[in-house]
Amino acid sequence: MNEQRVVITGMGVVAPNGVGLDAFSAALKNGKSGIAYFQSLADLNFSCCVGGIPPLNDKIISNYFTPLHLRNFNSDGIIFGCIAGMDAWRDAGLTRDNNQVDFDSGTIFGTGTSGVEKFREAIYQLDKGNVRRLGSTVVAQTMASGVSAYLAGFLGLGNQVTTNSAACATGTEAILLGYERIKQGKAKRMLVGSCSDHGPYIWGGFDAMRVMTYKHNSTPEKASRPMSASAAGFVPGSGAGGMVLESLESAQARGARIYAEVLGGHVNSGGQRNGGSMTAPNPLAVQKCIKEAIVDAGISASEIDLINGHLTATSKDAEEIKNWQVSLQCGSNFPFIQSTKSTIGHCLAAAGSIECVASVLQLYNGYIAPSTNCEDLLPEIEQRIGADRITKILTQRNLQIVAKASFGFGDVNACLLFKKWG
Repeated sequence: MNEQRVVITGMGVVAPNGVGLDAFSAALKNGKSGIAYFQSLADLNFSCCVGGIPPLNDKIISNYFTPLHLRNFNSDGIIFGCIAGMDAWRDAGLTRDNNQVDFDSGTIFGTGTSGVEKFREAIYQLDKGNVRRLGSTVVAQTMASGVSAYLAGFLGLGNQVTTNSAACATGTEAILLGYERIKQGKAKRMLVGSCSDHGPYIWGGFDAMRVMTYKHNSTPEKASRPMSASAAGFVPGSGAGGMVLESLESAQARGARIYAEVLGGHVNSGGQRNGGSMTAPNPLAVQKCIKEAIVDAGISASEIDLINGHLTATSKDAEEIKNWQVSLQCGSNFPFIQSTKSTIGHCLAAAGSIECVASVLQLYNGYIAPSTNCEDLLPEIEQRIGADRITKILTQRNLQIVAKASFGFGDVNACLLFKKWG
């Protein structure tokens, strides 16, 4: 069987600093932050009272959902995911047929949790003995695969329809899973991506772990500081990113615009051994993941122009840079490296997909977005790769290959390689 080449023909994004490709790209270029202060978190005695929530409003939401949908929905994550997914579908020049099933198209759209607010409502009702008042949509909104099921219904998708979950590696993994399905000839198109809810019921556990920053509640735009010596933990965020992956044959047959080619990638786990744990990565597994992704992509490490790192603004940032350096073995010719989290925070399960959209936008349009808030670069990072490898201002650059990696709780890793088309 001939393996299919896989390209990206559509994208959609719901991010804390911009909803839609135009707004998000402008925010990336300008280093615009989507981090804000929330009094509601302070009222609940959170240490970290800042976060990133997409700037959606009722008018925007009503463009995607009927009043009946909105009466049923109570999950921000599903709303974010459906908007990003439908935007990506439309951006690819695809339409939906209300009478036909598209058996050539499917979706792998991931999430970490779904419908936490609906769970909360359900618990209150059950505690009162009101099981009959739970409503008919409680299952659809709280099942992990709710977002992929809703997207399949909106678009009439008849191929594989599923939701993956790999903590903060979810979005990057979803793209790789969709890529592999098309590569093997099992689908012509796959809508891939991930989404994440927000709010105290999602973010509270991280605040209790003391991995979120508490030092910048009064200066939220300065709070997310990947690679910075003054970083004090990550800033929580939410949103969704979506991509339409398509076989090159199908894309060319319908004259689709192509953003980039997916060259390959790799996923693995460190097994929570050799320094890896539920919350920390096994460095050997991270290095193996990066190396295997490069082999799968059929390129050499020296061909990578830009890395969009995981880089969360924790003590692990320096270790991640070290893992890249060891994996690439490129000496002084280290690629540029950036962290999109400096302006959107850590969007948890949605992080990988939003950051993959950011990576491809830069590849397609020929620029490197600034990494903000790292003017006081960690000395260890500067010593390893040099300060000039992190761009702090918008830089025009004819990029050819971008690497994107995500590392998640449970010691899981995912890495992708994208190549400029044409």
